[in-house]
Amino acid sequence: METKIKFDLAKPTNVKLFVFNNLGQEVMNLFSGYKSAGSYIADFNASGLSSGTYFYRLETDFFTETKKMQVVK
Repeated sequence: METKIKFDLAKPTNVKLFVFNNLGQEVMNLFSGYKSAGSYIADFNASGLSSGTYFYRLETDFFTETKKMQVVK
C-alpha cells in the first residue's frame, strides 16, 4: 500500500517530512534534508503499519503543515 504526498516549496529550505501515530510517536521519516524551490512527491509505503489514523507533518524553515490520513488494510 503506497500513497504519494505532494508538496510545494516557494524557496529553498531545510525540510523534514515524517509520519506519526495518534500518540504523537514518529513512526516513519520520509525525508530530512535541504530542498530547492519546486514541487515534490514523497512516496509513503504503509505496508509496515497497522490500520488506523496517522498524521504526516512537513516542517520547513518557514512553515509547518500537518495532515491526517487513514491506513486501512
